[in-house]
Amino acid sequence: MSTQILMPALSPTMEEGKLAKWLVKEGDTVKSGDIIAEIETDKATMEFEAVDEGRIGALLVPEGAEGIKVNAPIATLLEEDEKPDIASAMQSIKLAVDSEAGVSAPKTAPKPLPPVPAKPAPPPPPTEAPPASTTAVRPANGERRVFASPLARRIAQQRGIELSGLKGSGPRGRIVKVDVEGAKPGQRPPVAPAARAEPGGVAPSFAIAPLPDARAFFKPEDFDEIPHDSMRKTIARRLTSAKTLIPHFYLTVDCRIDNLISTRLRLNEAAPKENGYKLSVNDFVVKACALSLMRVPEVNASWTETAMLRHKHADIGVAVALDFGLITPIVFRAEEKGLAVISNEVKSLAERARAKKLKPSEFEGGSFAISNLGMFGVKDFTAVINPPQAAILAVGAGEKRAVAIGDRIEAATIMTVTMSCDHRVIDGATGARFLQSFKQFVEEPAAMLL
Repeated sequence: MSTQILMPALSPTMEEGKLAKWLVKEGDTVKSGDIIAEIETDKATMEFEAVDEGRIGALLVPEGAEGIKVNAPIATLLEEDEKPDIASAMQSIKLAVDSEAGVSAPKTAPKPLPPVPAKPAPPPPPTEAPPASTTAVRPANGERRVFASPLARRIAQQRGIELSGLKGSGPRGRIVKVDVEGAKPGQRPPVAPAARAEPGGVAPSFAIAPLPDARAFFKPEDFDEIPHDSMRKTIARRLTSAKTLIPHFYLTVDCRIDNLISTRLRLNEAAPKENGYKLSVNDFVVKACALSLMRVPEVNASWTETAMLRHKHADIGVAVALDFGLITPIVFRAEEKGLAVISNEVKSLAERARAKKLKPSEFEGGSFAISNLGMFGVKDFTAVINPPQAAILAVGAGEKRAVAIGDRIEAATIMTVTMSCDHRVIDGATGARFLQSFKQFVEEPAAMLL
């Protein structure tokens, strides 16, 4: 029996993608782990691996097709002795059923399939599609429906493994070969706690009036209309959600960075000419944040509805401005890395980000973030928290200001930073302790070496 190859979710937040290139053709034999296509998301181009073995039956989506929803069928995979025409017929029936059930199809029409002999009408589709994060649903009769590839079912039958006890790693949570090979007979999944209902069984809802369309206020000849690309749509959706659902509060502190500037100058002058480094002020900021997260671990955390996640390492996202949007690649375990390593890593991440060559694991997640607009002359600003992080530090430009030192006034280079905090995770005093630590490291950079 043939199986569908579905548009994968290459990151936890991916909803649709572009099939940039097929690396296989119809009739090719593939095995688990083979690269079969290149998928372009809003921020990166990723290689898509086969999760099962078999022979490519039909490529349902042409190269260059955009707006393909996650879990939409893009190809079929045949078993060893299966004929392509049988697979195509079954695929036609499946697409028809999905269409009736309201399953999203790719914007570009798939290639025509051969006529299908008349068959009895398929049973009515379920009212909801199976959740992407589960391997089974529970129909009305109470039995558990398991989604698994034919090869996985065959191996499970041979080894006496109960499929309902496995968690699938394939598209849409489907159980594939690798899941069965590492399983034990009789294994059952953990039972997730049931969602708590509000009193009366109805969740509260709050109506928000939609914003007016800006085009209503201007003459058509007075503006150029530039359609949103996928990255801009994603940025708008996520930041609107974050600003609406996360209770932000802000803490601001001024840091004197004269010592940091002189230290940076000395270190850059001492750098080797070959395979050397060129430190920026932002590299010191990353290191100071990392050490402060270790000193004040309450800030190095993420919110969930059932628990607080206290992170063991400082995984710091550094915002990079792109021509087509914004991305925040992550310096992992920054507390363990020296300034030179951080500097070279940030430069490499930024270059690959601009070329859309980052993997989702390199920009999704992180425990803290930094947005630095100092190079543009911005004195101070606030930034929007990007979950699962609970804080982001907005860094302004270092500028000469008059400061009081005891009874005298002198010129000093001051950098203003503002931390946006998720009040569900970070209290005011906790955020203040973090900024106090950050200020100490920045104003005396030698302390970062202790």
